[in-house]
Amino acid sequence: MGSDTGGSRYLEIAEALRQSILSGDHPVGARLPSESDLAAHWSVSRGTVRQAVGLLASEGLIGSRQGARRVVLRQERRHSFQQLNSFAQWAQAMGCEVSSLILSRTTRPATAEEASRLGVAPDSEVLYVVRVRRLDGEPVMVERTAYTEWVAPVVRALPDDVVSIMNSIAENAGIVAHYGEHLIDAVAAGSEDARLLRVRRASPLLRQRHLTNTAAGRPIEWTDDRYRAGSVAFSVSNSAAAAPLERQAGPEVTRGPSGD
Repeated sequence: MGSDTGGSRYLEIAEALRQSILSGDHPVGARLPSESDLAAHWSVSRGTVRQAVGLLASEGLIGSRQGARRVVLRQERRHSFQQLNSFAQWAQAMGCEVSSLILSRTTRPATAEEASRLGVAPDSEVLYVVRVRRLDGEPVMVERTAYTEWVAPVVRALPDDVVSIMNSIAENAGIVAHYGEHLIDAVAAGSEDARLLRVRRASPLLRQRHLTNTAAGRPIEWTDDRYRAGSVAFSVSNSAAAAPLERQAGPEVTRGPSGD
């Protein structure tokens, strides 16, 4: 047991519960202990427990009904946009060894798209970071990120092999990502992507672009992530009442005149 300190405490509890589920200690159909019992066991607040079980619910491991003991639904993991997790958090939850290498850090004027997404004036300075993310030693993603000027000094001070920039800036500077907006499409690998991901040029890549903000809505980063085909799958759960996924026309789609 430990004190209820630090923003990562709920992750520790979630990981312990996750391992209990995956090992069969809590089989499918079983109910987890109540929030009050878990809070007492871990010596934390019920709010911290809710964060932990909410993370497991977003992965599909347990039911999402609040106010009741959660039911174990499955013994496998999936990555969902219902919970904002870093690449490192997701990969570690999958049981993978995750590593990263920053290839370059450049201070330059923001592009028109970066300025628009980050809500800064055109030509404002951003810190542009390129890095490769690996799972079990294999390159699976090239990440290109523009950080706003107020975040840049913290990112600039991190080592090249930092595993998670988002976790590090949260721990080192209290800059915490609270929500994100995602755009997903497919692109062909250019020369640089092909070399870094060890694929043929023009191979299909899954691209995820996302804007990350603080709880107050202040932009932190605008990122273009390009995944090697077959390395990751995203899941989005929706219903008639809630549809977090929205379709948008791609750049190759020409909009014709509207009709009756």
